[in-house]
Amino acid sequence: MTATDSHLLLRALVDELARCGMQHACTSPGSRNTPIVLTLAREQRLQTWSHVDERCSGFFALGAAKASGKPVAVTCTSGTAAANLMPAVIEAHEAGIPLILLTADRPPELREIGAGQTIDQLKLYGDAVKWFFELGIQEATAERMRWIRSLACRAFWTALDGRPGPVHLNIPLREPLLLDGPLSEDEPGGGGRASGDPWVGWQRPSLSTPRALPHRHEFQRTVFVAGDLGGDPGLGGRLAAFAARARVPLLADPLSGARSGGAAVAHWDLILRDPETASQLRPEIVCRIGDMPTSKPLRNWLAGLDQAQHVHFSSDERWSDPLSRSGMRFVEPLAQIFARIELDEVVPDDSDWLDRWLRADSAVAHAITEPLMAAGFSEPAVATALGQFLPPNATLFVGASMPIRDVEEFFPALAEPPRVLANRGANGIDGTVSSAFGVAAASDGPVVLLTGDVTLAHDLGGLLAARRTGLKLTIVLINNDGGGIFNFLAIANETDVFESQVATPTGLDFSVAAQLFDCAYDSADGIDSFAGALMSALKRDQTTIIEVKTERVANRALHAAVEAAALAALRP
Repeated sequence: MTATDSHLLLRALVDELARCGMQHACTSPGSRNTPIVLTLAREQRLQTWSHVDERCSGFFALGAAKASGKPVAVTCTSGTAAANLMPAVIEAHEAGIPLILLTADRPPELREIGAGQTIDQLKLYGDAVKWFFELGIQEATAERMRWIRSLACRAFWTALDGRPGPVHLNIPLREPLLLDGPLSEDEPGGGGRASGDPWVGWQRPSLSTPRALPHRHEFQRTVFVAGDLGGDPGLGGRLAAFAARARVPLLADPLSGARSGGAAVAHWDLILRDPETASQLRPEIVCRIGDMPTSKPLRNWLAGLDQAQHVHFSSDERWSDPLSRSGMRFVEPLAQIFARIELDEVVPDDSDWLDRWLRADSAVAHAITEPLMAAGFSEPAVATALGQFLPPNATLFVGASMPIRDVEEFFPALAEPPRVLANRGANGIDGTVSSAFGVAAASDGPVVLLTGDVTLAHDLGGLLAARRTGLKLTIVLINNDGGGIFNFLAIANETDVFESQVATPTGLDFSVAAQLFDCAYDSADGIDSFAGALMSALKRDQTTIIEVKTERVANRALHAAVEAAALAALRP
């Protein structure tokens, strides 16, 4: 195998990925992956994003794939560089995000003899990938060129088929890695399809499943519970419209995009904390659509509905039933389910079932206004304000721990909500900044990241994308100097070790970080200054960090006061 063989095979591989519909690729510098980097960077149909850190690169690719719904390629050199992709691979596996990992490797003769930068990369990511294949050392014959084109299509379609996820292609390469001259335009075997189509097309036939959602009189005492619905941002609005038409209470996580319309119940997390109200609102049918929301009160309530019929609608085969309550599962693309039920004749539930939910929602909304106003500018106020201020074409990417919980608890029901995304596959804080930049790469509208200070510190290197890619991101930083969510746990009472070992305050000056990474910086200490800073950041052609300083202990007390006010309102 010569360098010409390698480059011809890789060019055909990347050509097929582009023909299949790939739009983005991420690279990191190295020696062994030189041929892969050159091939990706020179493919004009791909937007290639360069990253210094492989971990940031993997999460950037994950964000771009999450926003676009299409596989994104990631390449790195051999050795521990490939191991640095593992956190992003795990998140992609758990969240159902399509990635194609192109890891360069040493050839077989350099393995297990002490050669530098050589580790065992065979099936490195284990069961976290849908498919692993090592390309081997091939000559660029006509037969091999057809094979590599077919393999590229298989990798792309496998990443998308059924439940999306990562695919790993390990690519051993021998020196020399560079060509002596330009690569010939001619390809053994004649190249790809003359039509420009992929070598192998892909289509899964639509399966006609029985109508599953209840309708007409069957909707009495039914609730819809909606989590993340997948990559199609239009599904949430369609579900919200159908729920309003059928008059079915809709308990929608903002990640679903369905917290809108006349049936949306915004404060169900607080409503379900009152045992008496939760008991009075026990449904006969629970239709759970998409992933399970984060809310612990919701999960506890659902777990206790032993007399209800639980039906789960999932767009893929992943078994998502943490409560073991589902009595029936329907696996079909949600768009097909919605298209079918939208054609059904629906007689709205004419009972007071929806009204009871909405009255409870209104009572809680009014009651919590007082403690929130008394607290002034707070973490819940930021989550609420983002829902009110962001335009419908914006995307809000939410960090783990407190931000995602505040968005779930306080995000209002809106006529046209912004798109809300988060890394909720493994629920970790890994690569949050990098993922948000990846979302910005694949989004048309503005992208805002809501994150905490520990999460930002954990992926501080991700800010390098602001300078190196020129992408614009607005980062709303909740800085309570530590892990605020830990103050809600029992370990917060272990005062001798809590601050140093669990809360872990960093004391970082993020204005300096902004300066280091060529980001604009602003701070806000009130709703007016926050609104002004946010509007300025959205207009600015530069990544901006808006810092909101809060106190962890005060935030815990505020949440307790909000809960107390909500419970009091539900028990007149």
